[in-house]
Amino acid sequence: MHMVCAGIWSKFGLLVAFCAVSITAVSPVQGQRSVWQRGATLQKLHGSAAGEGPAWHPKIGLVASHGSVYLMRDGEAPKIFKKDLGTNGLMWDADGRLWCCQPSKNRVIRFEVDATETVVTDKFEGAPYNQPNDITIDAAGRIYFSDPKYGPRENMPQKDDQGRPVEGVYRVDTDGIVTRVITHEVDRPNGVLITRDQKYLYVAGNNNSVKGGERKLFRFEVMDCCGTVLLETKTLVYDWGNSRGPDGMAEDVKGNIYVAGGLNSDDVAVEDNSQKGGIYVFSPSGKLIDFIAVKVDEVTNCAFGGDDLKTLYITAGGTLFSMQTKNRGVITAVKE
Repeated sequence: MHMVCAGIWSKFGLLVAFCAVSITAVSPVQGQRSVWQRGATLQKLHGSAAGEGPAWHPKIGLVASHGSVYLMRDGEAPKIFKKDLGTNGLMWDADGRLWCCQPSKNRVIRFEVDATETVVTDKFEGAPYNQPNDITIDAAGRIYFSDPKYGPRENMPQKDDQGRPVEGVYRVDTDGIVTRVITHEVDRPNGVLITRDQKYLYVAGNNNSVKGGERKLFRFEVMDCCGTVLLETKTLVYDWGNSRGPDGMAEDVKGNIYVAGGLNSDDVAVEDNSQKGGIYVFSPSGKLIDFIAVKVDEVTNCAFGGDDLKTLYITAGGTLFSMQTKNRGVITAVKE
């Protein structure tokens, strides 16, 4: 499913954007040039150690989460970089620090350049987080992270003013102040991404454990001055229907958004495989323009790397894949 009028993104066009939706096959738009390099094929790099993450640093290499954080270099077996952290989303910043969502301990942490560990945040308004999942960093050094709750849902710690459970998105400013920027506007936030131009926050709504749950990608306008998310600008980009929804994502220098999602298995209780597992690519205007199938469930995340930043690394079912792209990727580890 995609929006025919996806080019209308302002809050004044919000009603139109939500109304003009149509069902399409998972294939590039007719006449659209592919984002993949000519002749490129999906490459399997490692058969383990790549459940989530991933994040590339030009001097260190690629790291990914799979119980421990693993370091992966070309031609070498994965090596433990940080042992038994129980992390999910990872992100290097331009100062060489590694930021980690650590759902195993309900917090966000950071490893400094000297390898010391800093707890960035482990509570909001006195209550622990659910399971910090994915993270993104803006040009000012503010971070945004999602906090869904998968698995048992009894006694969820984060609540709103009416005592209702919250699976939200939070911003941590450079002074350490934490603000909840999304409360109930997305059913169960998972992947998050601030765009290179600092104008938008993409949020993956991924309620895959509930029949009929939300499996949609949304986009919100953001105020560059202060990182405020303008909730009234919420715009639907794509709906995975009853299939597995969107997860982690990445951006190239043209503003195209690469999103992990979909499902291959036909033996899942509350999902179907109508949207195949792989990387879905959307133009800056929100149109589905390309797709690469990844036939290992579940496709969880992707990140750009390599010497020319034209390698898209993909995590799926603990396996690491790569695909060569035409455009350079955007990574926060490199100052532009």
